[in-house]
Amino acid sequence: MDFQNIIQNILPWLFDHGVKIIFIVAISYFIRRSIGVFIKRFIEGIVVSDHFLSKEAEKKREDTLIRIFSNTINILILIIALLMILQEFGLDIGPLIAAAGVIGVAVGFGGQYLIRDLISGLFIIIENQYRIGDIVCFDETCGLVEDITLRMTILRDMDGTVHHVPHGEIKKVSNLSKYFARVNLNIGVSYNSNLEKVIEVVNRVGQELVNDPKWKESIITAPQFLRVDDFADSAVIIKILGETKPLKQWEVAGELRKRLKIAFDKEGIEIPFPQTVIHQAKG
Repeated sequence: MDFQNIIQNILPWLFDHGVKIIFIVAISYFIRRSIGVFIKRFIEGIVVSDHFLSKEAEKKREDTLIRIFSNTINILILIIALLMILQEFGLDIGPLIAAAGVIGVAVGFGGQYLIRDLISGLFIIIENQYRIGDIVCFDETCGLVEDITLRMTILRDMDGTVHHVPHGEIKKVSNLSKYFARVNLNIGVSYNSNLEKVIEVVNRVGQELVNDPKWKESIITAPQFLRVDDFADSAVIIKILGETKPLKQWEVAGELRKRLKIAFDKEGIEIPFPQTVIHQAKG
C-alpha cells in the first residue's frame, strides 16, 4: 500500500517536473554542442586578417579565441541549467541569486586581484599579444602556452614544469614565436684565420642549409655573415643572422652549428678555446 502511494506521488512529479528536467538537460547539451560551431563562425567573421601572419598563425589566434569564449559560455550554460533544475526540485532559487549577489559584492571589495587578472586577460586576448602554442617569456618564466583563460595563462617550460601565471602579475610579455623568428649566433674564430675565407664558408653553409629540402620550409632568409661583432681575448667574434618560421629558430640554429663545425674542420678554421699566456720573469 505504501509502495503504491509512493508510486502515485512520484509519477505525477516525473511526468511534470521530471520531463522538464530532462528537457532542460537535453537543451543544455544541444546548446553546448552547437555553440562551438556558432562561436567558430563568429570569431572567423570578426577577426580581421593580418597580412603579417601566416595561415598557421591566423588559425592559432582564432583557436585561442574560440577556446576562451567556448569555455566561458559553457560555464554560463551549466550555471543556468543547474539553477533551473534546482527550481524544478522545488528549491526557491531567489535567495540563492540574492546570496550570489551579496557574495559578488564581497568579492568586489576583497577580490581586486581577481578583477585585475580578468581585465588584464581581456586586453591580452583583444590585443593578440600571444596565443595557445606560442613560446613566451613573462620576466623570468618562459615556456609553451598550453592554455589561456580570462584569469591566467598556463605555460610548460623545457623541463616539463607547468606554470600558472595570473594575468595581473604579467608586467612584460616577450613572444618568441610571432610573425617570424631569427637565428642569431655569435661564433669565435682564431685570430690566425683568414677572415674572408671564414665569411665565404659561413655564407656557403647558410645557403646550403636553405637549399636543403628538409630545412627550406623552415627558413625565410638564409643565415649569413653580418659583421665582426667583437675582438675577444682569444677569438674574433663574428655574428651570423637569418630568419626562420616561428618556433623553428632553435632547430635551425642547432643544425647550422653542426654544419659550421664540420665545415670549419674541413677548411682548417679554428674555433679557439680560452688561453692564458704566462710570462716568466727573468731572474
